[in-house]
Amino acid sequence: MSNHPEGRAGQGSLRCMAVLLLCIVMSSTGLAQDAAQNAGQNAGQEDGWDDDGWGDDWDGENSAGLVWTGFLEGGVGSRWKSDPQVGRKGTLQDLRVRAKTEWVGDSLSAGFIGELLLDGIADEVDVEIRDLTLSFSPTDRLDTKLGRQVLTWGTGDLLFLNDLFPKDWVSFFAGRDDEYLKAPSNTARLTFYGGLANIDFAWTPDFEPDTYLTGERFSFFSPAAGDLVAPDPPLNGIEPDGGFGNGEFAVRVFRTIRGVEYALYGYRGFFKQPTALTPERQPTFSRMTAFGGSVRRSWGPGLINSEFAQYISRDDRNGTNPLIPNSQLRFLLGYEWELMTNLTAGVQYYLEWTRDYSELVANSPFPQFEPDQYRHLVTTRLSYRAWQDKLVATIFVFYSPSDSDYYLLPKLTYRYSDQWSFTAGLNLFGGRKIQTFFGQFEDNGNVYARVRYHY
Repeated sequence: MSNHPEGRAGQGSLRCMAVLLLCIVMSSTGLAQDAAQNAGQNAGQEDGWDDDGWGDDWDGENSAGLVWTGFLEGGVGSRWKSDPQVGRKGTLQDLRVRAKTEWVGDSLSAGFIGELLLDGIADEVDVEIRDLTLSFSPTDRLDTKLGRQVLTWGTGDLLFLNDLFPKDWVSFFAGRDDEYLKAPSNTARLTFYGGLANIDFAWTPDFEPDTYLTGERFSFFSPAAGDLVAPDPPLNGIEPDGGFGNGEFAVRVFRTIRGVEYALYGYRGFFKQPTALTPERQPTFSRMTAFGGSVRRSWGPGLINSEFAQYISRDDRNGTNPLIPNSQLRFLLGYEWELMTNLTAGVQYYLEWTRDYSELVANSPFPQFEPDQYRHLVTTRLSYRAWQDKLVATIFVFYSPSDSDYYLLPKLTYRYSDQWSFTAGLNLFGGRKIQTFFGQFEDNGNVYARVRYHY
Protein backbone atom coordinates (compact mmCIF):
# COMPACT_ATOMS: atom_id res chain seq x y z
CA MET A 1 0.00 0.00 0.00
CA SER A 2 2.19 2.91 -0.91
CA ASN A 3 2.46 4.79 -4.05
CA HIS A 4 1.44 4.73 -8.79
CA PRO A 5 0.42 7.98 -10.26
CA GLU A 6 -3.22 8.77 -10.62
CA GLY A 7 -4.65 9.08 -14.12
CA ARG A 8 -2.22 6.60 -15.64
CA ALA A 9 -1.82 6.99 -19.39
CA GLY A 10 -1.19 4.31 -21.97
CA GLN A 11 -4.68 3.00 -22.74
CA GLY A 12 -4.62 4.43 -26.28
CA SER A 13 -7.43 3.12 -28.44
CA LEU A 14 -9.32 1.90 -25.37
CA ARG A 15 -9.74 5.51 -24.26
CA CYS A 16 -10.93 6.57 -27.71
CA MET A 17 -13.58 3.86 -27.75
CA ALA A 18 -14.64 4.77 -24.23
CA VAL A 19 -15.07 8.44 -25.16
CA LEU A 20 -17.30 7.49 -28.08
CA LEU A 21 -19.45 5.14 -26.02
CA LEU A 22 -19.76 7.58 -23.14
CA CYS A 23 -20.86 10.34 -25.49
CA ILE A 24 -23.56 8.05 -26.86
CA VAL A 25 -24.89 7.12 -23.45
CA MET A 26 -24.70 10.67 -22.05
CA SER A 27 -26.72 11.98 -25.02
CA SER A 28 -29.37 9.28 -24.69
CA THR A 29 -29.83 8.69 -20.96
CA GLY A 30 -33.61 8.63 -21.30
CA LEU A 31 -33.43 5.99 -24.03
CA ALA A 32 -31.11 3.91 -21.87
CA GLN A 33 -33.58 4.11 -18.97
CA ASP A 34 -36.47 2.93 -21.13
CA ALA A 35 -34.39 0.11 -22.58
CA ALA A 36 -33.29 -0.95 -19.12
CA GLN A 37 -36.91 -1.13 -17.93
CA ASN A 38 -38.00 -3.12 -21.01
CA ALA A 39 -35.18 -5.58 -20.41
CA GLY A 40 -36.16 -6.03 -16.76
CA GLN A 41 -33.06 -4.37 -15.39
CA ASN A 42 -32.72 -3.67 -11.70
CA ALA A 43 -31.04 -0.25 -11.72
CA GLY A 44 -30.20 -0.51 -8.03
CA GLN A 45 -27.95 -3.55 -8.34
CA GLU A 46 -24.30 -3.40 -7.36
CA ASP A 47 -21.72 -3.06 -10.10
CA GLY A 48 -20.28 -6.17 -11.73
CA TRP A 49 -21.68 -8.59 -14.31
CA ASP A 50 -25.01 -9.91 -13.04
CA ASP A 51 -27.50 -12.43 -14.36
CA ASP A 52 -29.90 -9.67 -15.37
CA GLY A 53 -31.22 -10.52 -18.79
CA TRP A 54 -28.20 -10.03 -21.03
CA GLY A 55 -28.80 -13.41 -22.65
CA ASP A 56 -31.70 -12.29 -24.86
CA ASP A 57 -31.87 -13.35 -28.48
CA TRP A 58 -30.54 -10.25 -30.22
CA ASP A 59 -32.17 -11.32 -33.51
CA GLY A 60 -35.62 -11.40 -31.90
CA GLU A 61 -38.17 -8.73 -31.13
CA ASN A 62 -35.94 -7.18 -28.42
CA SER A 63 -33.08 -6.46 -30.84
CA ALA A 64 -33.48 -2.66 -30.79
CA GLY A 65 -29.87 -2.36 -29.66
CA LEU A 66 -27.60 -2.70 -26.70
CA VAL A 67 -29.04 -2.14 -23.25
CA TRP A 68 -27.17 0.58 -21.39
CA THR A 69 -27.08 0.95 -17.62
CA GLY A 70 -24.88 2.93 -15.28
CA PHE A 71 -24.89 5.72 -12.74
CA LEU A 72 -24.06 9.33 -12.05
CA GLU A 73 -22.15 9.97 -8.83
CA GLY A 74 -20.85 12.98 -6.96
CA GLY A 75 -18.39 12.77 -4.07
CA VAL A 76 -16.72 15.23 -1.70
CA GLY A 77 -14.17 14.69 1.05
CA SER A 78 -12.01 16.79 3.34
CA ARG A 79 -9.39 16.52 6.07
CA TRP A 80 -10.07 17.99 9.50
CA LYS A 81 -7.32 20.51 8.84
CA SER A 82 -4.96 21.30 5.99
CA ASP A 83 -2.03 18.94 5.53
CA PRO A 84 1.09 21.17 5.78
CA GLN A 85 2.90 19.02 3.20
CA VAL A 86 0.08 18.88 0.62
CA GLY A 87 -1.20 22.37 1.43
CA ARG A 88 -4.94 21.69 1.17
CA LYS A 89 -7.85 20.21 3.10
CA GLY A 90 -9.73 18.63 0.18
CA THR A 91 -9.28 14.91 -0.51
CA LEU A 92 -12.24 14.12 -2.81
CA GLN A 93 -14.04 16.22 -5.43
CA ASP A 94 -15.47 13.76 -7.94
CA LEU A 95 -18.17 13.90 -10.56
CA ARG A 96 -18.45 10.53 -12.28
CA VAL A 97 -20.67 9.02 -14.98
CA ARG A 98 -20.62 5.31 -15.79
CA ALA A 99 -21.86 3.54 -18.91
CA LYS A 100 -22.16 -0.24 -18.94
CA THR A 101 -23.37 -2.76 -21.49
CA GLU A 102 -22.83 -6.29 -22.72
CA TRP A 103 -23.44 -8.10 -25.97
CA VAL A 104 -24.00 -11.86 -25.98
CA GLY A 105 -23.87 -14.03 -29.09
CA ASP A 106 -24.07 -17.76 -29.64
CA SER A 107 -20.38 -18.39 -28.96
CA LEU A 108 -18.98 -14.96 -28.21
CA SER A 109 -19.72 -12.14 -25.77
CA ALA A 110 -18.33 -8.66 -25.25
CA GLY A 111 -18.50 -6.41 -22.21
CA PHE A 112 -17.91 -2.74 -21.59
CA ILE A 113 -17.77 -0.56 -18.46
CA GLY A 114 -16.50 2.96 -19.05
CA GLU A 115 -16.47 6.06 -16.90
CA LEU A 116 -15.94 9.77 -17.36
CA LEU A 117 -14.39 11.27 -14.21
CA LEU A 118 -14.09 14.97 -13.38
CA ASP A 119 -11.53 15.02 -10.56
CA GLY A 120 -11.41 18.39 -8.84
CA ILE A 121 -8.45 17.49 -6.61
CA ALA A 122 -6.20 16.42 -9.50
CA ASP A 123 -7.79 19.17 -11.67
CA GLU A 124 -8.27 16.84 -14.61
CA VAL A 125 -10.89 15.08 -16.70
CA ASP A 126 -10.18 11.42 -17.28
CA VAL A 127 -11.78 8.53 -19.16
CA GLU A 128 -11.44 5.30 -17.20
CA ILE A 129 -12.13 1.88 -18.66
CA ARG A 130 -13.08 -0.72 -16.08
CA ASP A 131 -14.00 -3.42 -18.57
CA LEU A 132 -13.53 -3.84 -22.31
CA THR A 133 -13.43 -7.58 -22.91
CA LEU A 134 -14.13 -10.33 -25.39
CA SER A 135 -15.15 -13.72 -23.95
CA PHE A 136 -15.47 -17.11 -25.64
CA SER A 137 -15.08 -20.83 -24.92
CA PRO A 138 -13.00 -22.77 -27.45
CA THR A 139 -13.97 -26.03 -25.70
CA ASP A 140 -16.41 -27.14 -23.02
CA ARG A 141 -13.58 -27.08 -20.48
CA LEU A 142 -11.91 -23.78 -21.39
CA ASP A 143 -13.13 -20.20 -20.90
CA THR A 144 -11.20 -17.28 -22.40
CA LYS A 145 -11.53 -13.60 -21.51
CA LEU A 146 -9.36 -11.03 -23.28
CA GLY A 147 -9.04 -7.30 -22.69
CA ARG A 148 -9.19 -4.74 -19.92
CA GLN A 149 -10.72 -6.28 -16.81
CA VAL A 150 -10.69 -6.32 -13.02
CA LEU A 151 -9.29 -9.54 -11.56
CA THR A 152 -9.25 -10.81 -7.99
CA TRP A 153 -8.57 -13.97 -6.03
CA GLY A 154 -7.51 -14.96 -2.53
CA THR A 155 -9.42 -15.13 0.76
CA GLY A 156 -8.52 -11.94 2.67
CA ASP A 157 -10.86 -9.09 3.57
CA LEU A 158 -8.98 -5.91 2.51
CA LEU A 159 -5.76 -7.89 2.95
CA PHE A 160 -4.09 -9.20 -0.20
CA LEU A 161 -1.46 -11.91 -0.15
CA ASN A 162 -1.70 -13.85 -3.41
CA ASP A 163 -3.91 -11.29 -5.14
CA LEU A 164 -1.18 -9.38 -6.96
CA PHE A 165 -3.43 -7.68 -9.47
CA PRO A 166 -3.25 -3.85 -9.33
CA LYS A 167 -4.89 -1.90 -6.49
CA ASP A 168 -5.84 1.78 -6.30
CA TRP A 169 -4.85 2.97 -2.82
CA VAL A 170 -5.48 6.63 -3.65
CA SER A 171 -9.16 5.91 -4.29
CA PHE A 172 -9.41 3.76 -1.17
CA PHE A 173 -7.93 6.37 1.17
CA ALA A 174 -9.99 9.17 -0.43
CA GLY A 175 -13.34 7.49 0.26
CA ARG A 176 -14.36 6.31 -3.19
CA ASP A 177 -16.49 3.18 -3.42
CA ASP A 178 -14.68 0.00 -2.33
CA GLU A 179 -15.03 -1.24 -5.90
CA TYR A 180 -12.30 1.20 -6.96
CA LEU A 181 -9.71 -0.40 -4.70
CA LYS A 182 -9.43 -3.02 -7.44
CA ALA A 183 -7.83 -1.44 -10.50
CA PRO A 184 -8.23 -2.91 -14.02
CA SER A 185 -5.45 -4.36 -16.16
CA ASN A 186 -5.01 -5.36 -19.80
CA THR A 187 -4.96 -9.12 -19.36
CA ALA A 188 -5.60 -12.40 -21.12
CA ARG A 189 -7.31 -14.84 -18.75
CA LEU A 190 -7.79 -18.55 -19.39
CA THR A 191 -9.80 -20.81 -17.06
CA PHE A 192 -9.55 -24.58 -17.52
CA TYR A 193 -12.02 -26.87 -15.74
CA GLY A 194 -10.43 -30.27 -15.17
CA GLY A 195 -11.35 -33.47 -13.42
CA LEU A 196 -8.70 -33.17 -10.72
CA ALA A 197 -8.56 -29.38 -10.43
CA ASN A 198 -9.41 -26.12 -12.15
CA ILE A 199 -6.71 -23.75 -13.39
CA ASP A 200 -6.79 -19.99 -13.80
CA PHE A 201 -4.02 -18.40 -15.85
CA ALA A 202 -3.65 -14.63 -16.30
CA TRP A 203 -1.07 -12.95 -18.51
CA THR A 204 -0.62 -9.17 -18.41
CA PRO A 205 1.80 -8.28 -21.24
CA ASP A 206 2.71 -4.84 -19.82
CA PHE A 207 3.36 -4.49 -16.09
CA GLU A 208 0.45 -2.85 -14.24
CA PRO A 209 1.55 -1.30 -10.92
CA ASP A 210 -0.68 -0.16 -8.11
CA THR A 211 -2.04 3.37 -8.12
CA TYR A 212 0.18 4.59 -5.31
CA LEU A 213 0.57 7.80 -3.32
CA THR A 214 2.56 10.43 -5.17
CA GLY A 215 2.20 13.43 -2.86
CA GLU A 216 -0.49 15.11 -4.97
CA ARG A 217 -3.37 14.15 -2.67
CA PHE A 218 -1.75 12.49 0.37
CA SER A 219 1.62 12.93 2.04
CA PHE A 220 3.76 9.97 3.11
CA PHE A 221 6.92 9.20 5.08
CA SER A 222 10.33 9.36 3.40
CA PRO A 223 13.26 7.62 5.17
CA ALA A 224 15.71 9.81 3.26
CA ALA A 225 14.05 12.99 4.55
CA GLY A 226 13.27 11.50 7.94
CA ASP A 227 9.86 13.19 7.77
CA LEU A 228 6.57 13.37 5.91
CA VAL A 229 6.82 14.61 2.33
CA ALA A 230 4.65 15.56 -0.63
CA PRO A 231 7.22 15.81 -3.45
CA ASP A 232 6.90 18.35 -6.23
CA PRO A 233 7.05 17.15 -8.94
CA PRO A 234 5.04 14.17 -7.67
CA LEU A 235 6.66 10.79 -7.11
CA ASN A 236 6.82 8.81 -10.35
CA GLY A 237 8.39 5.37 -10.27
CA ILE A 238 10.41 4.14 -13.25
CA GLU A 239 8.47 1.22 -14.71
CA PRO A 240 10.01 -1.83 -16.41
CA ASP A 241 10.52 -1.81 -20.16
CA GLY A 242 7.98 -3.58 -22.31
CA GLY A 243 8.52 -7.06 -23.69
CA PHE A 244 7.46 -10.60 -22.95
CA GLY A 245 10.00 -11.07 -20.15
CA ASN A 246 8.69 -8.03 -18.26
CA GLY A 247 5.04 -9.06 -18.38
CA GLU A 248 3.15 -10.48 -15.41
CA PHE A 249 2.17 -14.13 -15.14
CA ALA A 250 -0.27 -15.37 -12.50
CA VAL A 251 -1.72 -18.85 -12.01
CA ARG A 252 -4.23 -20.34 -9.60
CA VAL A 253 -5.00 -24.04 -9.20
CA PHE A 254 -8.21 -24.53 -7.24
CA ARG A 255 -10.77 -27.14 -6.27
CA THR A 256 -13.56 -27.69 -3.74
CA ILE A 257 -13.56 -31.08 -1.97
CA ARG A 258 -16.39 -31.92 0.44
CA GLY A 259 -17.18 -28.29 1.01
CA VAL A 260 -13.55 -27.22 1.53
CA GLU A 261 -12.05 -24.73 -0.96
CA TYR A 262 -8.36 -25.31 -1.73
CA ALA A 263 -6.14 -23.14 -3.92
CA LEU A 264 -2.49 -22.84 -4.90
CA TYR A 265 -1.07 -19.64 -6.42
CA GLY A 266 1.94 -18.53 -8.40
CA TYR A 267 3.10 -15.15 -9.72
CA ARG A 268 6.07 -13.86 -11.68
CA GLY A 269 6.47 -10.13 -12.19
CA PHE A 270 7.40 -7.16 -10.03
CA PHE A 271 6.66 -5.65 -6.65
CA LYS A 272 3.54 -3.59 -7.28
CA GLN A 273 4.91 -0.34 -5.85
CA PRO A 274 8.19 1.54 -6.44
CA THR A 275 9.85 0.43 -3.19
CA ALA A 276 13.23 -0.09 -4.89
CA LEU A 277 15.77 2.54 -5.92
CA THR A 278 18.03 2.73 -8.94
CA PRO A 279 21.76 3.42 -8.36
CA GLU A 280 20.86 7.08 -9.04
CA ARG A 281 18.29 6.89 -6.19
CA GLN A 282 15.25 7.03 -8.47
CA PRO A 283 12.20 5.01 -7.31
CA THR A 284 11.55 1.91 -9.40
CA PHE A 285 9.99 -1.56 -9.33
CA SER A 286 12.14 -4.60 -8.57
CA ARG A 287 11.47 -8.13 -9.80
CA MET A 288 9.48 -10.52 -7.65
CA THR A 289 8.25 -14.12 -7.72
CA ALA A 290 5.51 -15.32 -5.38
CA PHE A 291 3.84 -18.60 -4.54
CA GLY A 292 1.27 -19.51 -1.91
CA GLY A 293 -1.91 -21.31 -1.00
CA SER A 294 -5.26 -20.91 0.75
CA VAL A 295 -7.99 -22.96 2.42
CA ARG A 296 -11.56 -21.88 3.21
CA ARG A 297 -14.37 -23.90 4.78
CA SER A 298 -17.36 -23.72 7.09
CA TRP A 299 -16.50 -24.13 10.75
CA GLY A 300 -18.97 -23.79 13.59
CA PRO A 301 -21.43 -20.95 12.90
CA GLY A 302 -19.27 -19.29 10.26
CA LEU A 303 -16.47 -19.54 7.70
CA ILE A 304 -12.76 -19.91 8.45
CA ASN A 305 -9.98 -19.15 5.99
CA SER A 306 -6.21 -19.35 5.98
CA GLU A 307 -3.72 -18.12 3.39
CA PHE A 308 0.03 -17.81 3.01
CA ALA A 309 2.36 -16.29 0.43
CA GLN A 310 6.12 -16.32 -0.07
CA TYR A 311 7.51 -13.24 -1.84
CA ILE A 312 10.94 -13.81 -3.38
CA SER A 313 12.92 -10.67 -4.22
CA ARG A 314 14.69 -11.84 -7.37
CA ASP A 315 17.02 -8.82 -7.49
CA ASP A 316 18.27 -9.29 -3.91
CA ARG A 317 17.89 -12.90 -2.78
CA ASN A 318 20.33 -12.45 0.13
CA GLY A 319 18.81 -9.24 1.43
CA THR A 320 22.08 -7.32 1.39
CA ASN A 321 21.17 -4.61 -1.13
CA PRO A 322 19.59 -1.69 0.76
CA LEU A 323 18.08 -0.36 -2.49
CA ILE A 324 15.95 -3.47 -3.06
CA PRO A 325 13.09 -4.75 -0.83
CA ASN A 326 13.76 -8.04 0.99
CA SER A 327 11.89 -11.28 0.50
CA GLN A 328 8.89 -11.81 2.79
CA LEU A 329 6.63 -14.54 4.13
CA ARG A 330 3.01 -13.49 4.67
CA PHE A 331 0.34 -15.37 6.61
CA LEU A 332 -3.39 -14.79 7.18
CA LEU A 333 -6.02 -16.45 9.38
CA GLY A 334 -9.62 -15.23 9.35
CA TYR A 335 -13.08 -16.06 10.61
CA GLU A 336 -16.50 -14.62 9.73
CA TRP A 337 -19.87 -15.37 11.33
CA GLU A 338 -23.31 -13.94 12.12
CA LEU A 339 -23.42 -12.64 15.69
CA MET A 340 -27.18 -12.13 15.55
CA THR A 341 -29.83 -11.42 12.96
CA ASN A 342 -28.55 -8.78 10.51
CA LEU A 343 -25.26 -8.37 12.41
CA THR A 344 -22.14 -10.08 11.02
CA ALA A 345 -18.59 -10.00 12.30
CA GLY A 346 -15.22 -10.86 10.84
CA VAL A 347 -11.76 -11.01 12.42
CA GLN A 348 -8.35 -11.57 10.82
CA TYR A 349 -4.78 -12.04 11.98
CA TYR A 350 -2.06 -11.12 9.49
CA LEU A 351 1.73 -11.49 9.66
CA GLU A 352 4.53 -10.05 7.51
CA TRP A 353 7.87 -11.71 8.17
CA THR A 354 10.80 -9.92 6.52
CA ARG A 355 13.49 -12.42 5.63
CA ASP A 356 17.26 -11.86 6.00
CA TYR A 357 16.45 -9.15 8.50
CA SER A 358 19.91 -8.87 10.05
CA GLU A 359 21.38 -8.23 6.59
CA LEU A 360 18.71 -5.59 5.96
CA VAL A 361 19.53 -3.66 9.13
CA ALA A 362 23.30 -4.04 8.67
CA ASN A 363 23.22 -2.56 5.17
CA SER A 364 20.42 -0.01 5.49
CA PRO A 365 21.38 3.69 5.40
CA PHE A 366 18.39 4.36 7.69
CA PRO A 367 18.20 1.36 10.08
CA GLN A 368 16.17 3.38 12.59
CA PHE A 369 13.31 3.60 10.08
CA GLU A 370 13.23 -0.05 8.98
CA PRO A 371 10.02 -1.91 9.93
CA ASP A 372 10.09 -4.69 12.51
CA GLN A 373 11.11 -8.12 11.35
CA TYR A 374 7.64 -9.38 12.29
CA ARG A 375 4.77 -7.00 11.56
CA HIS A 376 1.52 -8.16 13.17
CA LEU A 377 -1.87 -6.85 12.12
CA VAL A 378 -5.35 -7.58 13.47
CA THR A 379 -8.56 -6.55 11.70
CA THR A 380 -12.20 -6.51 12.74
CA ARG A 381 -15.28 -5.91 10.62
CA LEU A 382 -18.79 -5.35 11.97
CA SER A 383 -21.70 -4.97 9.56
CA TYR A 384 -25.33 -4.29 10.44
CA ARG A 385 -28.27 -4.26 8.01
CA ALA A 386 -31.66 -2.70 8.73
CA TRP A 387 -34.87 -1.56 7.01
CA GLN A 388 -34.90 -4.48 4.57
CA ASP A 389 -31.20 -3.96 3.84
CA LYS A 390 -31.76 -0.36 2.78
CA LEU A 391 -29.49 0.86 5.58
CA VAL A 392 -26.06 -0.73 6.01
CA ALA A 393 -23.67 0.37 8.76
CA THR A 394 -20.12 -1.02 8.80
CA ILE A 395 -16.90 -0.41 10.65
CA PHE A 396 -13.58 -1.91 9.66
CA VAL A 397 -10.59 -1.62 12.00
CA PHE A 398 -6.90 -2.25 11.25
CA TYR A 399 -4.66 -2.39 14.32
CA SER A 400 -0.98 -3.31 14.42
CA PRO A 401 0.30 -4.26 17.90
CA SER A 402 3.88 -4.33 16.61
CA ASP A 403 3.71 -0.86 15.00
CA SER A 404 1.27 0.62 17.56
CA ASP A 405 -0.79 2.22 14.79
CA TYR A 406 -4.34 1.91 13.47
CA TYR A 407 -6.77 2.68 10.64
CA LEU A 408 -10.53 3.02 11.28
CA LEU A 409 -13.13 2.98 8.49
CA PRO A 410 -16.70 3.58 9.72
CA LYS A 411 -19.25 3.87 6.89
CA LEU A 412 -23.01 4.31 6.51
CA THR A 413 -24.89 3.53 3.26
CA TYR A 414 -28.56 4.26 2.67
CA ARG A 415 -30.47 3.05 -0.41
CA TYR A 416 -33.37 5.47 -0.72
CA SER A 417 -34.77 3.80 -3.85
CA ASP A 418 -33.67 1.66 -6.77
CA GLN A 419 -32.24 4.83 -8.29
CA TRP A 420 -30.83 6.83 -5.37
CA SER A 421 -28.24 5.84 -2.76
CA PHE A 422 -26.17 7.81 -0.26
CA THR A 423 -22.87 6.97 1.48
CA ALA A 424 -20.90 8.74 4.19
CA GLY A 425 -17.80 7.63 6.05
CA LEU A 426 -14.49 8.40 7.71
CA ASN A 427 -10.85 7.45 7.17
CA LEU A 428 -9.07 7.76 10.53
CA PHE A 429 -5.34 7.06 10.92
CA GLY A 430 -3.08 7.19 13.93
CA GLY A 431 0.11 5.85 15.48
CA ARG A 432 2.98 6.56 17.83
CA LYS A 433 5.59 6.95 15.08
CA ILE A 434 5.36 8.69 11.71
CA GLN A 435 7.44 6.00 9.97
CA THR A 436 4.93 3.18 10.56
CA PHE A 437 2.49 2.31 7.82
CA PHE A 438 -0.69 3.81 9.27
CA GLY A 439 1.10 6.31 11.51
CA GLN A 440 2.46 8.20 8.49
CA PHE A 441 -1.08 9.03 7.35
CA GLU A 442 -2.32 10.66 10.56
CA ASP A 443 -2.58 14.07 8.84
CA ASN A 444 -4.53 12.46 5.99
CA GLY A 445 -7.59 11.48 8.05
CA ASN A 446 -10.73 12.62 6.25
CA VAL A 447 -14.53 12.60 6.10
CA TYR A 448 -16.38 11.95 2.82
CA ALA A 449 -19.87 11.68 1.34
CA ARG A 450 -21.18 10.37 -1.98
CA VAL A 451 -24.53 10.40 -3.72
CA ARG A 452 -25.29 8.07 -6.63
CA TYR A 453 -28.14 7.96 -9.18
CA HIS A 454 -28.59 4.70 -11.11
CA TYR A 455 -30.16 4.69 -14.56
